[in-house]
Amino acid sequence: MAVVRWELRRQNFYLLKRKSSLLLKFTVVVFSVLLFCEFLIYYLVIFQCHWPKVKRLAHDHGEQEPVLKAMFLADTHLLGEIRGHWLDRLRREWQMERAFQTALWLLQPEVVFILGDIFDEGKWSSAKAWEDDVQRFQKMFRLTSTVQLKVVVGNHDIGFHYQMSKYRIKRFEKVFNSERLFSWKGVNSHRCPRLDLPPAPVCLSFVMVNSVAMEGDGCSICSEAEAELLEISHKLNCSRKQVQGSSHCEGGQRLPSSAPVLLQHYPLYRPSDANCSGEDAAPPEEKNIPFKEKYDVLSREASQKLLWWLQPRLVLSGHTHSACEVLHPGGAPEVSIPSFSWRNRNNPSFIMGSLTSTDYALSKCYLPFECTVLTTYCAAAGFLVILILAHFEFSASSFLFGWKQRRMHMTR
Repeated sequence: MAVVRWELRRQNFYLLKRKSSLLLKFTVVVFSVLLFCEFLIYYLVIFQCHWPKVKRLAHDHGEQEPVLKAMFLADTHLLGEIRGHWLDRLRREWQMERAFQTALWLLQPEVVFILGDIFDEGKWSSAKAWEDDVQRFQKMFRLTSTVQLKVVVGNHDIGFHYQMSKYRIKRFEKVFNSERLFSWKGVNSHRCPRLDLPPAPVCLSFVMVNSVAMEGDGCSICSEAEAELLEISHKLNCSRKQVQGSSHCEGGQRLPSSAPVLLQHYPLYRPSDANCSGEDAAPPEEKNIPFKEKYDVLSREASQKLLWWLQPRLVLSGHTHSACEVLHPGGAPEVSIPSFSWRNRNNPSFIMGSLTSTDYALSKCYLPFECTVLTTYCAAAGFLVILILAHFEFSASSFLFGWKQRRMHMTR
């Protein structure tokens, strides 16, 4: 009997040791998968992104022209109290926060542009819900003192044309200090001084349009928006060499003579996404669906006005949640930026731009794919199930073996 007891004690000790080993393995696997999927994967993916090279002119004194490093993203669609589900908000908002903060740390841009639809329910939200959404945004997209944030308004921020109001626009602009014209001068100054005073610095201009107000129906908000754009157009034209010295331009502050970059939420008019290509373009079943003017894209008339008034060298837009590159009449290229959120697509991304007064270069930086993270979690769960089953199978075999040993000793 003493031998039997000793054998049982040995078996129990071995089983306890196996349980401790299982718990340790379980903890290590869970912790490793969480660390990888929620933190490390963002560094591994975004680390592969690099700023594109751009041609730089040399000044008379030998210094090279400064290059602006800008991030462009769109359609974050932070959910609100009406449509928001806690699990969806937790998952997708954590993804955007980690992606954005990792990109800031690794890439160190100087300016971040968000091209509209920051919020999903800005057109409906009450004052209290709006404050809550703004606080969440400021936490997720927090910036260092060396990075500027410039925001373009979208239809989900203030509503479509028939929903927007001066109250919603002012509420949005109060938070984001929205401006129609942003000029950048280089490393030492974020604003361009008067260019008619020597030495004339090299500057870049960005025109940020409230595309929701480009309805063209003469509403008060639309009329004010068009009047602002006409004034900017006049300033830009006065800064171009061919009209310098004109009596209409005397006494005003001139802007950079280089063509501006046009930023807006709605894309300029195009019939559909049929000619768009790339892995983050619209799905095949959606590409040939015609776009509705003033809803999916700007109207033909509004698009022609913007191209004629501003004569941009580059147009960047959002709204469709998919990527597209279009060459408009007159040679102005447009790049539609996909959504930054897993809620709208499996493979979100943002644009990295290197810009000078005479040239620009763009590259796309993809974020981790949602399917990759989900597959990793599923694979880890499958591995843990196999590990647990193997443990219990071994435990059952050990128990049966010990029971048989005891029976044998008792029958003797």
